[in-house]
Amino acid sequence: MSLPDTMRYVDLPTHGPAEVMRLATGSVPRPRPGEILIRVEAAGVNRPDVAQRQGSYPAPKDASPILGLEVAGEVVELGEGVSGFALGDKVCALANGGGYADYCAVPATQALFWPRGYDAVKAAALPETFFTVWANLFQMAGLTEGETVLIHGGSSGIGTTAIQLARAFGATVYTTAGSAEKCAACMDLGASRAINYKVEDFVELVREETAGKGVDVVLDMIGASYFDRNLQVLAKDGCLSIIAFLGGAVADKVNLQPIMVKRLTVTGSTMRPRSAEEKRAIRDDLQLQVWPLIEAGEVAPVIHRVLPIEEVAEAHRLMESSSHIGKIVLTLG
Repeated sequence: MSLPDTMRYVDLPTHGPAEVMRLATGSVPRPRPGEILIRVEAAGVNRPDVAQRQGSYPAPKDASPILGLEVAGEVVELGEGVSGFALGDKVCALANGGGYADYCAVPATQALFWPRGYDAVKAAALPETFFTVWANLFQMAGLTEGETVLIHGGSSGIGTTAIQLARAFGATVYTTAGSAEKCAACMDLGASRAINYKVEDFVELVREETAGKGVDVVLDMIGASYFDRNLQVLAKDGCLSIIAFLGGAVADKVNLQPIMVKRLTVTGSTMRPRSAEEKRAIRDDLQLQVWPLIEAGEVAPVIHRVLPIEEVAEAHRLMESSSHIGKIVLTLG
């Protein structure tokens, strides 16, 4: 397959507001051993992209500095030692960087075939949120059938994925969101109770819903401003899993006693710094346990808006507004 020497990509000449990003032309990357090169048809937009643009989430040393952590498209070149994929395969992948571009090299162990019936836009909306939710909610927090979970930010890309997966694996789901419309969307996805955090107290309502017991797991992207209340709402032997700090990273004057009295576990992680083997283990679990649910129509990405790559600044402004429900996806024609 003949490849061009150059490609379009979103350049980030300096950190700052969305307007600093611009389309530029650069060299097409070549896959290293163990990598595949994907001709990108669509790329997901995620909070870490915004943080990297703002300067608070730098790319790892060995990763592309180009924004973009999830892509979908066609395999056009195989790196040395790659097996299981062939030229022309349609795949989606968790990228370590480089997704906002016509071509992106990714480790083959972080790629999955498009679910049956999916196109590039739907496939590109899968990797980042599904990898993150699976790792934090199921592998680390150990959510299992019959348990209860509180998912903050239920209308986000992470939230809409977490609600569906938790429900599909037999958990009872409570969630928070910031409007009646967002709460209704969460209920449609399978939440048993959606709490409008702007006018309702989630601690009080979850206690009512669980007859005072609390929930087994909290999946939290708010951080410091919710830390104390998250400890209050957990049941004995419960787990708080923190995946972002939209409400700050430093918690002051927090009563830590519930951690001891209720034998709580507090954990958290970011996806990008995980090792290749850790990401491969998540990929393998998704392929085995989650992809069949997607292909059966039991779980699906919620896509809020699709924009061409030329409107990447608008995509970031939309992400920062938090007015969206589900995923924002860029297309590359």
